[in-house]
Amino acid sequence: MSIIKKLFVKTYGCQMNMYDSDRMIDLLKPLGYQLSDTPENADMIILNTCHIREKAEHKLYSDIGRLEPYKEAKAAKGEYMILAVAGCVAQAEGEEISRRKPVVDMVFGPQSYHKLPEMIAQAHRTLSKNGKPSVLDVDFPTESKFDSLPAPNPDHKGSAFLSVQEGCDKFCTFCVVPYTRGSEFSRPVADILKEAKHLVSIGVKEITLLGQNVTAYHGVGLDDKEWSMGRLLFAMAEVPGLERIRYTTSHPQDMHKELYTAHKDIPHLMPYFHLPVQSGSDKILKAMNRKHTAAEYRDIIYKLREIRPDIALSSDFIVGFPDETDQDFEDTLQLVRDIKYVQAYSFKYSMRPGTPAALIHSQVNEDIKDNRLQILQELLREQQLEFNISMVGKQTTVLLEKEGRHPGQLIGKSPFLQSVYLEAPKRLLGQIVTVEIEGGTQNSLAGKMVTQEHIHYA
Repeated sequence: MSIIKKLFVKTYGCQMNMYDSDRMIDLLKPLGYQLSDTPENADMIILNTCHIREKAEHKLYSDIGRLEPYKEAKAAKGEYMILAVAGCVAQAEGEEISRRKPVVDMVFGPQSYHKLPEMIAQAHRTLSKNGKPSVLDVDFPTESKFDSLPAPNPDHKGSAFLSVQEGCDKFCTFCVVPYTRGSEFSRPVADILKEAKHLVSIGVKEITLLGQNVTAYHGVGLDDKEWSMGRLLFAMAEVPGLERIRYTTSHPQDMHKELYTAHKDIPHLMPYFHLPVQSGSDKILKAMNRKHTAAEYRDIIYKLREIRPDIALSSDFIVGFPDETDQDFEDTLQLVRDIKYVQAYSFKYSMRPGTPAALIHSQVNEDIKDNRLQILQELLREQQLEFNISMVGKQTTVLLEKEGRHPGQLIGKSPFLQSVYLEAPKRLLGQIVTVEIEGGTQNSLAGKMVTQEHIHYA
């Protein structure tokens, strides 16, 4: 009888990290690890970190400090807890993490986690020799980690992530991704379709294709030629049983003809598009090395809305980038007014060590950043609320994903990625139903089920 070991995973940041955490869990299941909701009695803890947001390292070290007592309690009983730091902070900080926090046993980057079973064995070998495991792996291996991963087995059967591209060659001056995730790499189309068909076979109806720079996808196609993201989407649409397709995150520089055609001709492709712009000022966009202007960004949105009038837009914004003036900020506000977003992520600029923007001397005062962020977020909230309220009285399809807080309540996602609350039997989890929207708030919708249908959104 195999020994059951408890695994606790905390995931920081982006959807790519969520995908990576799921795959690490898949890797460890054959070793006897079962996922735990709490870290107290875990045999292994993995902190899967993100380096994009402000004070990422501080949050990590704070969490490690909170976990130390659990590790000490296990040691007092003669047991051992492996504490591992994974992800982009691990890639960036490397052995500095082990130096500052000796309680950490393993440090490995996002390109190395496919070697987890081997790293755990190494940790136990060093533990038996000197009483202290020590594993560091932050190299960029020549082999693809995807070749060593087992078939995914998500617990949430209705929807799943599927990583198709990693890394970035854009080198925006504020971003650490090229340094922590490496250069752009695209998986072969055949591998992606195989994984997609497996997911559908276990009940997945919606797949979100992931990439740090997903529209830069350039993988080897079924004809041994290079395929674009647009062509990949058409191939995904032919997977039997797949009813919804999404993809994120995109870069304006990589929009191409086949992508526009995909949004026009693929009913499976949801009418929700996340396209980060970061700023509405051409001066700031140039300083960020975004490689597009505000006018070029507007033109992309115009083309998308021309071929898909119902498409809903989401974006990312950074306020307070070095040298940002009041006029630069006003240009951003005007772009938001012009486009009207249904959802967006907005942040104050924070210096990331090792990035070119961190070397600029004319940093914006923190109070000014705070004020600008509040103004921008208020405008974005108004637009999101307006869009949600506009849904009231309409019918839409909803993919039911989880139970709500109240008895008999389920929560699902609309085609526009809104959370929808409704009363429905638990047996419908993972199914697509038609819902009449009765109410809309800032962050969600409420409705009643009309009928259960496996239909494509139109």
